[in-house]
Amino acid sequence: MDKELIVALDFANAEEVVQFLKPFENQKLFLKVGMELFYQEGPSIVHSLKEAGHQIFLDLKLHDIPNTVKSAMRGLAGLGVDLVNVHAAGGTEMMEAAIEGLEAGTAAGQNRPACIAVTQLTSTSEEQMNKEQLIPVALKESVLHYASLAMGAGLDGVVCSALEAVSIRKRLGSSFYTVTPGIRMKSDQVQDQKRVATPEFARDAGVSAIVVGRSITRADDPLKSYQQWIQAWKGEE
Repeated sequence: MDKELIVALDFANAEEVVQFLKPFENQKLFLKVGMELFYQEGPSIVHSLKEAGHQIFLDLKLHDIPNTVKSAMRGLAGLGVDLVNVHAAGGTEMMEAAIEGLEAGTAAGQNRPACIAVTQLTSTSEEQMNKEQLIPVALKESVLHYASLAMGAGLDGVVCSALEAVSIRKRLGSSFYTVTPGIRMKSDQVQDQKRVATPEFARDAGVSAIVVGRSITRADDPLKSYQQWIQAWKGEE
């Protein structure tokens, strides 16, 4: 995964997705299907997007007992998605079970979906983490700890903010994925995110992939916005 721009399909139904994708014609995108869309449309939305040639990040953030996560991942692997995730807070045993499930559910001759772990949500501040999760360390330290656990469990990377990506690369190496939401242009509103960064900052930090939603999906001209994001993210003229 190298300098991917993942577009978050934060829509309520498949019809809205179809309308959004019309201007992109035959372009092959990396798309994120999250809980809102998947819980309404189910596996059919994944099948239709894969048939159109898109890569899919199925963002369901599994967090349950190891056996349940293993069984769920076995089923998700059968959808042919490219990237899935869990919550690192579920622990090492749960993350190892996720990988076991993905491997068991992947068809012979196919690569299993990459699996990353959510460290701390980019909508979470250090104060919130300290007071509500009762984690009494710096937020970056918590993120690095979860990232180390994820690597030890055999996962491919983590979801983190771009602010922590440099430290993760230094500790765990550049081959360990860092997927970062909370990316905003300087002119964008922060909205419900707390730890945000620009695409240029993320690029300089060596982030593997950025996730962008409303700045593209709610733009007056989504295709033009997407092209502007690609230019800012990849530094292309």
